This record gives sequence, structure tokens and C-alpha cells, in this order.
Amino acid sequence: MTCIAAGDSDWRNRTGLLRGREAIRAFLARKWAKELDYRLRKELWGFRENRIAVRFEYEWHDAEGQWYRSYGNERWEFDARGQMARRYASVNDAPIAEEDRRIR
Repeated sequence: MTCIAAGDSDWRNRTGLLRGREAIRAFLARKWAKELDYRLRKELWGFRENRIAVRFEYEWHDAEGQWYRSYGNERWEFDARGQMARRYASVNDAPIAEEDRRIR
């Protein structure tokens, strides 16, 4: 793996690759502006040393009112200060009807 400079972080989210905390902040601002009324569940799969693996599922709707269920797996890796150095997420999105929501 590559060396991450102090204060930096690498993320893979869906097909996007992000490098640096400013790029990640901008990505999250766009994501949260699009994914409205976000409700999340995470399940810890395992952890060792400075890594955590989780399974997640979340539901959200867009500005037009279409609901989605997004689900997948994430692996997080933390640096010596406890800050996230790497995040790799594999995410699938499925349109759902509002009445099919599982997370309220």
C-alpha cells in the first residue's frame, strides 16, 4: 500500500476514487445534498489492529421523492492518531417504494 501523508486520506466509493480530506469533505457535501432523509444501519464484521470491516444498509430519497436502498461492504483503516487513512466501499443502489422501507 502507498504511504499516506499526515492529515490525508484515500477513499474508494462506488466507482470514485478520492484523495485528501478536502476532496472527501466536498464528496460528502454533494452526497448529503442528494441523499435526503438518510437512515443507516451498520453491522461490524470484524476488526484487527487498525482495520474495521462492516456491512451496511441505508435508505434515502432524492429531490423527486424516489426512495433507494443502498447496501454493501466497507473496510476502514486508521492511522496512528486514530484518523481514517483509507476507506474502501462497495455500494449497490436499488430503487424502492416508500412503503418498502425497512429503516425508519
